[in-house]
Amino acid sequence: MGFQIAPMIDVVFVIMLFFMVMAGAMKTERYLPAQLPGIPELNHIKLPDVEILLGVHEDGTVTLNQESLDVPTAKGLPALTAALHRLKTAADSQKDKVLVTIEAEQEARFERVVDALNALAKAQISNITFGVATTEKF
Repeated sequence: MGFQIAPMIDVVFVIMLFFMVMAGAMKTERYLPAQLPGIPELNHIKLPDVEILLGVHEDGTVTLNQESLDVPTAKGLPALTAALHRLKTAADSQKDKVLVTIEAEQEARFERVVDALNALAKAQISNITFGVATTEKF
């Protein structure tokens, strides 16, 4: 009984085959760009656009971000128009857009929505979306 070389060659080939297969499955490291924290440059900071909510209620009240400015019988909405004009001027000085969402209650008068649109037109605000206010309570 001597030393058998054939099983040793088989084992070496199996090990070599294992390493060849595993070498193909290895993942190579790649460069991942990363930005380290530091002091940002102020001219690259973009503040969010000015978003406001105009609510038109059933009783004729028009609110700006849930704050009533005019009486429900005021046709021209002078206080609302002045506030919108100030918002537009401030946003223009910061080079921002003014985004307006008009939320009218289901039973609100259409005439009041038109009054709110006229106030927005006087303030030269044109980015307007519409929604319906829901009064559901959970």
